[in-house]
Amino acid sequence: MTNRDFRARIFWLACNMEWQDQGILLSSRPHGENAAIINVFTRAHGRHAGVVRGGASRRMAPILQQGADLSLTWRARLDAHIGSFRVEPIRSRAALIMEDRLALAGLNAICALLRFALPERAPHAALFSVTEDLLQELTSSPDWPRHYVLWELALLSELGFGLDLSHCAVTGRCDDLIYVSPRTGRAVSRQGAGEWADRLLPFPSPDNIAQSLRTTGYFLEHSLAHALGAACLPAARGRLLSQLERL
Repeated sequence: MTNRDFRARIFWLACNMEWQDQGILLSSRPHGENAAIINVFTRAHGRHAGVVRGGASRRMAPILQQGADLSLTWRARLDAHIGSFRVEPIRSRAALIMEDRLALAGLNAICALLRFALPERAPHAALFSVTEDLLQELTSSPDWPRHYVLWELALLSELGFGLDLSHCAVTGRCDDLIYVSPRTGRAVSRQGAGEWADRLLPFPSPDNIAQSLRTTGYFLEHSLAHALGAACLPAARGRLLSQLERL
């Protein structure tokens, strides 16, 4: 790079915003004649949207698949602008699970919940790592639904609605925890439940996936969605639960 090129680059950076990061593609939709607007969950910059020039082309279609890992460069004149993305593929996932209806439902639910729950441009590095691990399980292990239960618990915790499952809220004991209080999100033991047992939620356990997701779903809907002013959770999450209940 010549001195002139270097000075031009410094001037451009002073007048524009730019960052590079790795992200998971949550959604893509056409924009104009040949572009696409993508929504990504990035490691350092949170959930972020931007325009991909030529994103609606046949060449980009295999790259802009939901759940794909992308190398991203985002640029805009001002931070408040939607900006544009330059994308490079790292890893595709949709093609690996195309014939697996349950895994596809899982991928749709993960991406839909992240779009629904995450505030724009707020970093959630810990949740990003947990999500990457879950997506890896989704494409490589039939045991991924157990990890999905833990992921929903992590999502609630990351956004300030975590459940306290460490000990009984009534007795203080750490054993025989089989309920959760719908009011406080705290664990309750068999002994501590007493006459209130029929008003409590089942304790979430990866050993009973559908039952556990009904409990996490209660808090996703009544705590998270309520805080966001939403009437219900994304339909993709309900479709995943329906499939798991039929297993």
